[in-house]
Amino acid sequence: MLQLLLLLLLSSTVSHTVLYVVLFCYCLFTMYISLKNLCSYLQNQADSQSQQVSGYKKANACVCQLNSTMWLFPAQKFKYVLEEVHTCEGSLNNLQEELTFSSQRLPLIQDQFTKFTVRLEPYNYLHSQGLYTELSLHQLGQVLSQLQVDIDVVHSQLNNSETQKLSKEAEKLHKHVNKMQTIDTVNMKTVKEKLRYLKNKLETCKSIPKDFRGQDRHCLKGLITNISDPITAKVSPFGKSCVSGSWGKQAQKESDGQKNSYWVQPLLSSYIWGNTVRLYQTYEDLMASTNHRDFTFASSYSHPNAIEGPSAVLYGKALYYNCYRSADVCRYDLETNEVKRVTLPGTGVGFNNKFPYCYYDCQLNSDIDVEADETGLWALYATLGNHGNLVISRLVWDSEVKSLNVTQTWETRLFKKAVSNAFMVCGVMYATRYVNEYREEVFYAFDTATGKEDNSLAIPLEKVAKAVASLSYNPTNKQIYMYNDGYLLAYQVYF
Repeated sequence: MLQLLLLLLLSSTVSHTVLYVVLFCYCLFTMYISLKNLCSYLQNQADSQSQQVSGYKKANACVCQLNSTMWLFPAQKFKYVLEEVHTCEGSLNNLQEELTFSSQRLPLIQDQFTKFTVRLEPYNYLHSQGLYTELSLHQLGQVLSQLQVDIDVVHSQLNNSETQKLSKEAEKLHKHVNKMQTIDTVNMKTVKEKLRYLKNKLETCKSIPKDFRGQDRHCLKGLITNISDPITAKVSPFGKSCVSGSWGKQAQKESDGQKNSYWVQPLLSSYIWGNTVRLYQTYEDLMASTNHRDFTFASSYSHPNAIEGPSAVLYGKALYYNCYRSADVCRYDLETNEVKRVTLPGTGVGFNNKFPYCYYDCQLNSDIDVEADETGLWALYATLGNHGNLVISRLVWDSEVKSLNVTQTWETRLFKKAVSNAFMVCGVMYATRYVNEYREEVFYAFDTATGKEDNSLAIPLEKVAKAVASLSYNPTNKQIYMYNDGYLLAYQVYF
C-alpha cells in the first residue's frame, strides 16, 4: 500500500484531490491494522497468562489471591497506535494545507503567465519583422539588387562623385551579404541600419531641387542656433476652448495675391476633426479678428475629405492636411474647391491615433504632420515597417496633370511617440520634446540633404501652456507658428 502511495506521489498526472483521498484511505487502513493488532495482543495475553490458584471457604464464599501484575495494560502498544493516528492526522492536515495553497496560487500563476504572454507580443512582432532571428538572406539580396538597379539609374544620369561613392557602398554591402551566406554569421541590426542609410542616400540623390542644397542665404548657415521668445501671442479667434488646431502664414514665397495672408484651422469636433479653414488677408486682420473668409472643404466632420489631427499648412492657393481616417494627404484648392489626395508610402503607415506625437501627453490623432519650408512640402509620420520611427516624405504638386505625388522618402531612427512635435527648415527636420509647462526644447535634427542626424541640440522654445497641438515653420519670414492650447504663438528663427 505504501509503495502504491509513493508511486502516486511521484506521478505528475495525479491531482491533489486524488492524493488526498488515497492518503486518507491509507491512514484509515493503518489505524485499523494497529487497533486490530492491539486487540489480538490483549486477547493473546488473556489466553496465555491464565492463573491456577487455591482458595478456601470463608463465610459461604470462596476466597483466593490473584497476581494482577500479569495483566498490566499494554501502554507501549497503545502509545504506538496513538502515534500512528496522530501521524495520519498530521499528514492529512498538511495535504489539506498544500491543496488550499495550490488553489490560491494557481490563479496567480495563470495571471503571471498571461502578463508574460502580453510582454512577449512586441518580441513576436520583432520576430515577424526579421529582427533578432535568422536573416532571410535571399530576400535581403533581392532588396539589395533592386537598390543597385536604382543607384545605377541615378548614377547614369548624374555621374558625379556622390553617386560613384554610393554605388561602391552598395556593391560592398552586397558582397558582405554574399559572405554571410557562406559563413552564416549575421549581425541583423547592423545590416538593416546600413541598408536604411543607403536608401536615404539614394533618396537624397534623386530629383533634388536647385535650391535644395543651400542657395537660399539662410540655409547656407547650417542648423538653427536659437529661437526667440514669442513675438506674437493671441487667443484663437474660435476661443480658448478650441484647444487644438493649426495656424500660420502663407508658406509659398511666389504665391500671387495671398503672400501676406494668414490662416487658422480649428478642430471643432472632439478636438480631432475639422472641415473649415479661416483666411485673413493681412496680419492686422488676424490680430483684430476681422475681414476673414471661411472655406468649407468637407460637408461634415466625418466626410472622407475632412481633416484629421492638428496639422495643416497653407501653401500657394491650397490647404494641405491629413485626410479623415486614412494614410492620405489631402490638397484642398481654395479657388476650385477640389480635393486631391495621395497615399503615403511605407509598410503600415500610422493613422487614426496609431503613432501620435506624445512625450508629455499624446496629442490625439497627430499621426501625419504636413509641413512646408524653403524646398517645398513635406509629410512627417511613422510606420510599422520603420518600427514606429519618424519617416519623412517629400510632396510635390503637379499642376499640369492635377496630381499630388510623393517623390522621396527618408527613414529616421527617432521614435515618433517620444517626440512632442516636429517641423522642417531648409530640408532639415527638427524634433521637440516637453521640458515643463512653459518650455519645449528642440533636441534632434535630421538632414535630408546628407542623411545625417544630430541629437545633441538643446534649443529652448517658450510657451504659455502645456500641450503643443501643432508646430510649423514658414520660409517667407523665417518664423515658427505654434498652436498652444488655444493660444496662437509665433517665434523668430536664427541660424
